[in-house]
Amino acid sequence: MDPNQKPITNPYLLGQVLLIDKPLGWSSFQVVNKIRWLIKQEYGLKKIKVGHAGTLDPLASGLLIICTGKETKNINVYQAQEKEYTGTITLGATTPSYDLETEIDQRFPTTELTPELLQKVTQQFTGEILQKPPIYSAIKKDGKRLYELARAGETTEIKERQVTVTTFKLSNIKLPKVDFKIACSKGTYIRSLAHDFGTALDNGGHLSALRRTAIGEYRVENAMTLEEFEANFMNLNHCPNPES
Repeated sequence: MDPNQKPITNPYLLGQVLLIDKPLGWSSFQVVNKIRWLIKQEYGLKKIKVGHAGTLDPLASGLLIICTGKETKNINVYQAQEKEYTGTITLGATTPSYDLETEIDQRFPTTELTPELLQKVTQQFTGEILQKPPIYSAIKKDGKRLYELARAGETTEIKERQVTVTTFKLSNIKLPKVDFKIACSKGTYIRSLAHDFGTALDNGGHLSALRRTAIGEYRVENAMTLEEFEANFMNLNHCPNPES
């Protein structure tokens, strides 16, 4: 180390793990940009590494783990942990994006669906399962994001992926809406599960609400809103860090 070089004392450069409750309408990338901008402005930095450990769609809310500085090296560790969600599946209708990003393209009657049938079919979606990511997703194929291809009207073959669902429980069944709780592995698309669940019922379904409640041991109850972070981020006591 250069004896004339000043040691790094900025806590965000040294590395922080921030638990953020992402609001609806914000992309994960926008949250990262907001936090990076605040830190750079406050400390007069030209650059700082900031990243998230697992994307949440703009139409979803909940826990987003943000890593700064040297802690960004551990993003994959946080990203690999089991995730928990709550949300709502609307049966009797499908959308191309499997959620509310696109308009309904097919409708189905739900009169023959019963709570008993719904509970029985959930068993098909626990354990190790195969699912296709939605065409409206950020996965790249041939250098392009799938959602770019979808919005351009192009069709493409998407390979199935193996994921693990440890918990899939239904609650508050008020057709056509069904509330659920899911615990699953990295790479699980809840939108795809909602779509496939409707298909397995010989019906249709799409995701109409989603909230991430936990990533591993980190829970949304311990997260800050963006407003809280902006007001308090200079106080390290407000920065949940597994090393503290």
